[in-house]
Amino acid sequence: MELEEFAKANAPVEGGDGFQKENKRLVDIPLDGTVMIKAGSMIAYTGDMTFTGKSSAEGGITGFVKSAVTNEGTPIMEAEGHGHLYVADQGKKAQILDLDADESISVNGTDVLAFESTVDYEISTIGSLSEAAAGGLTNVYLTGPGQVVISTHGDPLVVTPPVFTDPDATVAWSTNLSPSVATNKKLEIGQTSGETVQMEFTGSDGFVVIQPYEEGSQL
Repeated sequence: MELEEFAKANAPVEGGDGFQKENKRLVDIPLDGTVMIKAGSMIAYTGDMTFTGKSSAEGGITGFVKSAVTNEGTPIMEAEGHGHLYVADQGKKAQILDLDADESISVNGTDVLAFESTVDYEISTIGSLSEAAAGGLTNVYLTGPGQVVISTHGDPLVVTPPVFTDPDATVAWSTNLSPSVATNKKLEIGQTSGETVQMEFTGSDGFVVIQPYEEGSQL
């Protein structure tokens, strides 16, 4: 492929409103104001922008996306200005969701990539998982209106309950669901399955988003 052809084939897509995927793993955010992004996810921007770490009570630097094992926080940043902001997360695939007013989704903290400033967010640790493993699993409750970008390793699968999932492969779920912990029994004396703790979703309404990859070190 010639250089000119390569440049044209991979140039940003012009036009469009709101968040848009330039490819499966990279999101273009046309910015004229503010937007919230995962710290470290900015890979390029045009125009004039500033980036500020959030440290308020509702989204503290140590409170957002806290690792249960290392106890280190992965903060979010507020990007402010105008231009085009390009974000990505370790080559993971980007999924853009449009939330209506009062519509909510609960997302694993490590999988939140970006969301509009109109979206309310609340940090929460799943208590039942805290009882099974130190620190539990930290999730972010996002409530519209506005656009949200989550990231997944590979293509996600959306399943309906009842279902059991591996916490390390669980990306998000509808907020009407309240997962509990199920402990897998030993396969035989002295041997375990390697899948000690699962998340149990009951009922018949709602959805659970899983990915074909285990993040690891969440529990």
